[in-house]
Amino acid sequence: MTEHTELLPDPLPAEPLAVVVRWLADAWAARRQPNANAMVLATATPDARPSARVVLCRDIVPQPGYVVFYTNYQSSKGRQLTDNPRVAAVMHWDTLGRQVRLEGAVVPSPAAESDAYFASRSWDKRIGAWASAQSEPVPSRAALERAVAATAQRFGAPIPGSPGVDPNLEIDVPRPPHWGGYRLWADAVELWVEGSEGRIHDRARWTRTLRSAPGGAFEAGAWQVTRLQP
Repeated sequence: MTEHTELLPDPLPAEPLAVVVRWLADAWAARRQPNANAMVLATATPDARPSARVVLCRDIVPQPGYVVFYTNYQSSKGRQLTDNPRVAAVMHWDTLGRQVRLEGAVVPSPAAESDAYFASRSWDKRIGAWASAQSEPVPSRAALERAVAATAQRFGAPIPGSPGVDPNLEIDVPRPPHWGGYRLWADAVELWVEGSEGRIHDRARWTRTLRSAPGGAFEAGAWQVTRLQP
């Protein structure tokens, strides 16, 4: 069992997301979990019914202070994000003894940013984004596979997963209008590190105010930080 001896810096850093960037890089370098950027995203309906699922954090921008993830805008999470754009998220690296908690508001990413990321995906994943009406009922697995095959034919592509198909094919599949990115603008960040056996953990919380700005962005106040009991 790995023993952790890390403590948060003293004094605490002024910018928490810069620390998160370093922690994520450490998690990738450690190669102890296949998706080091896995992030639990919690949303809620307008009547406060919560939901949580794992998404992949695709970017962290310490200044001005947001993280980026992608999804189907018409999925259940996408609908909840439209109705109630307040969210919480958690990134946890068990083998490194580190955890990040985020709270804040989400806005759709600029279309150009979503286009660029979608174009970086493999062709079969782009086909899947068109074929799947995410979160909607489907009568059978066979019906879903028929939808994928029909979508592949529409774009002149082989059926994803077919034997002998080159996964690196160059096929023009544009981003569907119902799929894209979100920016989670954080107004609260908590960092937690696991103490060694018999030693208490270390935890701190940063908060700031966000004010809506033109163009789907925010004007952010300065971070305020305090150390918390674990």
